[in-house]
Amino acid sequence: MAEPIRKPRDFAAPTPQNTPASASSVKPPPRPSQPMASISEDNALGALANNPALLSMIQGRLGTLVGRSSGYIESLPSYVRDRLAGLKGLRLKNAEIEADFQRELLELEKKYFKLQEPLYARRANIINGEEDPSADEIEAGKAAFEEEEELFGEGSDEESEDEEESPEADEAKSAKRSGSAETADDACDDDDEETMVGVPNFWLTAFRNVPGLADTLSDRDDEVLRYLTDVRLKYLDKPGFALEFYFADNEFFTNKMLTKTYYYQDEVGITGDFVYDHAEGDEINWTSPEVNVTIKVEKRKQRNKHTKATRTIEKTIPVQSFFEFFNPPQPPSLEEEESGEYSDFLQEQLESDFDLGELIKEKIIPRAIDWFTGKALDYEGLRGGDDAEEFDEDEEFDEDEHEDDTTDGTGGAEKPAECKQQ
Repeated sequence: MAEPIRKPRDFAAPTPQNTPASASSVKPPPRPSQPMASISEDNALGALANNPALLSMIQGRLGTLVGRSSGYIESLPSYVRDRLAGLKGLRLKNAEIEADFQRELLELEKKYFKLQEPLYARRANIINGEEDPSADEIEAGKAAFEEEEELFGEGSDEESEDEEESPEADEAKSAKRSGSAETADDACDDDDEETMVGVPNFWLTAFRNVPGLADTLSDRDDEVLRYLTDVRLKYLDKPGFALEFYFADNEFFTNKMLTKTYYYQDEVGITGDFVYDHAEGDEINWTSPEVNVTIKVEKRKQRNKHTKATRTIEKTIPVQSFFEFFNPPQPPSLEEEESGEYSDFLQEQLESDFDLGELIKEKIIPRAIDWFTGKALDYEGLRGGDDAEEFDEDEEFDEDEHEDDTTDGTGGAEKPAECKQQ
């Protein structure tokens, strides 16, 4: 814990002992026209707010005091400081045990992941229509769907439990249990289901249901992610992991697989955890700039003032896209880190990129079916409800402007994306 901020040692208030000899000749300052107590804190804060340079200087000075030693430890007797050194030695031994624990835990994760890999491979085959689930797997899944419906409900408060359901509603519920989120009117009949291979748009639908990940997807990304056939995890020989995205043949890029690799430092940190080092992503071989969803191509015509000839120039502008995931931000160099010459924005980018990789590794890959059906939102407590959004008492609301708006019972919050078969 940081030592308390103390006044410098050379600070001393004027006293009879340190008052300058010429003090008697110094005229006292004029008395204020109003009592000092009447000067409010608001006036002082207002003065600082009107002087950004002064405020910045004060903040900078205070920032230099944070973490500085108060001199207390140095003032202790040597035999007490030796005890502190001994405590630090114990802490280092403890850190060694924590490091061994993290290494063994990583090996344990790898061991059990090997047992899960055949299940992930079978999942991919079912999604892509190369295999069908067994009767036992279907029965176990149906039982799990029914338990989730009892636990979380059907997701509609308008439907009465005692109301007798129509055949159309039964058909819609069956479609939902099988992984489809279509309504009764849009439910596929038996003939249509026979022509549907595997589970179309499985990963696109799952991604759209994940808060945080869905925010990175654009409408143009959707067209590309329809070709995503599988997402896999691979552990590295050294600390770290790789995320592998497999794609069917498409008109957007020639890559069959795109990989994003996260590397950790070889040695664990002082807390005993592995320390993130950097990430690397594959280069995407787009077939043309027009289909590159990470940029927007603008064409403009220019006319020569002298010859009157015209020419067309193209300008590429970066746009938000999920596929920027494969072009990760790079951490600052050692010199930049020591000098602090890198922006907070870069730090936020690095943290967001790492968090997204961990989200895919820890939650999306193991529980892809739950994100596809949207039930993961219930397990994670992320589905909006009546209390999903609270309004500030001071916030103004124009009733005339919103008088025609309708609510959906979620308190005005936008509902998570529903699972849909495209």
